[in-house]
Amino acid sequence: MTRSGRPRGFVPRTLAVPAVIGLAFLVLPLSALIARVEWSTLWGDVTSPEALSALGLSLGTGLAATALCVLAGVPLALTIARTGPRAAAFLRAIVTIPLVLPPMVGGVALLFLFGRNGWLGDVLEVVGIRLPFSTAAVVLAQTFVALPFLVLALEGSLRAIGTGFEQAAAGLGAGRWTILRRVTLPLAAPGLVAGTVLCFARAIGEFGATALFAGNAPGVTRTMPLAIYTAFNGAGVTQGTAVALAVLLLVTAVLVLVLVRAWRPEAVR
Repeated sequence: MTRSGRPRGFVPRTLAVPAVIGLAFLVLPLSALIARVEWSTLWGDVTSPEALSALGLSLGTGLAATALCVLAGVPLALTIARTGPRAAAFLRAIVTIPLVLPPMVGGVALLFLFGRNGWLGDVLEVVGIRLPFSTAAVVLAQTFVALPFLVLALEGSLRAIGTGFEQAAAGLGAGRWTILRRVTLPLAAPGLVAGTVLCFARAIGEFGATALFAGNAPGVTRTMPLAIYTAFNGAGVTQGTAVALAVLLLVTAVLVLVLVRAWRPEAVR
């Protein structure tokens, strides 16, 4: 028994060895990254014009992509959670595709949809809109790869709370929008917040789809991941700045995990 009174289980103790190896495989590369940081120049590296440009662009496009994900993802999650099993399984599979799809393929797909010869590219160009290799393309690429995180987190939360409270509210005369606003979303708030935070973190860390669909123009499409890649290929910002930005992304990921953990229902038990 543990101190909390829960049984330890019956996992063979010898499995601790490969478990430690697996943990080391995750921790050691991050430790090596942190060890390469030039702490004396860290602040200067992070606040250099190139770094601030990449950081500001990442944060701005990440917030815009997260807003789009919330606008489209909440209705989609509600639809999946409240539809029949077969339809839900089909929709969930479609939503999951960007998670298992190589980001580069997502960038090519977006280019074929919104590019000059794409399905919608010709129509948009008629009205003077060109999306590829623009800041808007960064937002769309981030939205494509980040949307599943919000939808799946919220859908799981909605399924967990069930429909009992919604049926009780409907029995008392509440309308659909009132039930959604005052019953469903408040009960599913942990999943919504967790999904939104994960969505933002995935958006600012996006690289592959952005590189193909939006390009790597300084101040226009060069986000933090692209700035890091550019630096380690001998152009743009220095490698010191690239390491500093990489650590900044690492810190952001840690903060995201802390926020997600704080909003999980089991975290308060």
